[in-house]
Amino acid sequence: MEKDLSHYRKSYERNPLIREDVPENPMELFQKWFHEADDFDGLEEANAMSVSTIGLDGFPKTRIVLLKKITWEGFIFFTNYNSEKGKAIQANPKVCLNFFWHGLERQIIIKGKVEKIASNLSDGYFESRPDGSKLGAIASDQSEEIDSRASLDAKLKEIEEKYKDKEILRPEYWGGYIVKPSSIEFWQGRPNRMHDRILYSLQEDFSWKKSRLQP
Repeated sequence: MEKDLSHYRKSYERNPLIREDVPENPMELFQKWFHEADDFDGLEEANAMSVSTIGLDGFPKTRIVLLKKITWEGFIFFTNYNSEKGKAIQANPKVCLNFFWHGLERQIIIKGKVEKIASNLSDGYFESRPDGSKLGAIASDQSEEIDSRASLDAKLKEIEEKYKDKEILRPEYWGGYIVKPSSIEFWQGRPNRMHDRILYSLQEDFSWKKSRLQP
């Protein structure tokens, strides 16, 4: 039965976002908001973010990945370079990230370009992962078709036997990306849908321009 969603609405009543009160560098504000989200009761995986790419078929596609490191340069996540996502990035390195923290009535929209991080940094992160996650990364030809779950489980079991009592090294096709932002928009929900939106845009001299956008 069709469900009527027209009456679904929530009034956002938390703190305002005032342009004059925010720092000159958006990475400072991101760090502040991230830590507040991470400490917020009932909010799990504050580092979960959507990554939108333009696929080889010309369509945008969005999926959730986990942010694993924040630097002054940008935002780092890890994936299979041969996945659908990796192929899309190789063809078009322009992406969009989105964080939505419902309990805080906040979202952050980040546009930027992606680069692979240094191999030794990917090695270091891969080494820190649990063995099960390492083996899963090796066993999965991410985004490729497989005939059944049973086949996937059997493949993982073979990999587990192969690496039994052996060091599990990072495969070359798996590693990290850094998204270097060209713009970062901070969105704070406000009553009557009159939301606060502050946009930081990177300038040619690498300074940041702050703008207030209408809701």
